[in-house]
This record gives sequence, structure tokens and C-alpha cells, in this order.
Amino acid sequence: MIVELISSIFLIIGGVFLLVGSVGLFRLPDFYMRLHAPTKASTLGIGAILVASIIFFSFKEEGINIQEMLITLFIFLTAPITAHMLSKAALHVRLPTEPHTLNRDKVEQIRTRQAEPKD
Repeated sequence: MIVELISSIFLIIGGVFLLVGSVGLFRLPDFYMRLHAPTKASTLGIGAILVASIIFFSFKEEGINIQEMLITLFIFLTAPITAHMLSKAALHVRLPTEPHTLNRDKVEQIRTRQAEPKD
């Protein structure tokens, strides 16, 4: 009974994160902002769903399943790296930003590899 409750809580948390990431992907205006929402949300959402699966099936079967642990580790390692590579590629091809994007003035410095001014 308690295992199902804990698993359900993690499933709900994961579903909420995935929903917020999907809405962010749909609503945010430019590529850089659109990249941020689903990357963070998918990492946390899929992570919570996998934790729910690990908890549920570790009590139903004989111990923790190593495949679920490896999938969780793989997701946590690859999602941020993929987002970083996509953003670097967008900078390289000079993908434009929206006028109200935060730190828009620093994008050109990053593209030309200028040093950030020190305060």
C-alpha cells in the first residue's frame, strides 16, 4: 500500500514536470528559450517516473533492477549534454533571438568569443 502511494506521488511529479516542459516548448518564443523548458522538464520528469518504476518494481520483484538504474543514469547524463550541443550549434549558425530574450547582448560576445567584461 505505501509502495503504491510513493510510486504514485513520483508519477504525478514526473507527469507535472513533463506537462510544464511541453507547455514551455509550445509557448516560448525562440529556440534558446524553447530548448531550456523541455530539457530541464524532461530530465526531472522522466527521472521521477523512472524512480517511481524503480521503487514499485523493487518491492514487487527481487531487488532493484539494474536496467532501470542504467536508464536513469543515461538520461541524467545525456539530456544536459544534448541541450548544450544544440545551443552551441544554434550559436554557430547564428540563429536569431527574440528582442526580449534575456542576455541577448551577450550572445554576440559569445559568438565572437570575446571575453566577458569584469565588474
